[in-house]
Amino acid sequence: MVTIRVCRKSTGKSVENKKVFVSFSSVMRGCAEEWTNSDGDANFNVDPGNGKVVVDGSIVMTGHLSGRIVVYI
Repeated sequence: MVTIRVCRKSTGKSVENKKVFVSFSSVMRGCAEEWTNSDGDANFNVDPGNGKVVVDGSIVMTGHLSGRIVVYI
């Protein structure tokens, strides 16, 4: 399980209804897409691995994806 929490840089508050996309480096792993909930979390039922996080079309993180990750937009 990987959870991405999306927060505003300006306020630090979580943001709901944002499209979050995770793409893994391995071709066999593929990608997944979710929307943030009222807590600003997008929950992915995937195993940890190297990849990138995209929020509303912009890459916000590249690296190892596991557990809970907070990104700022």
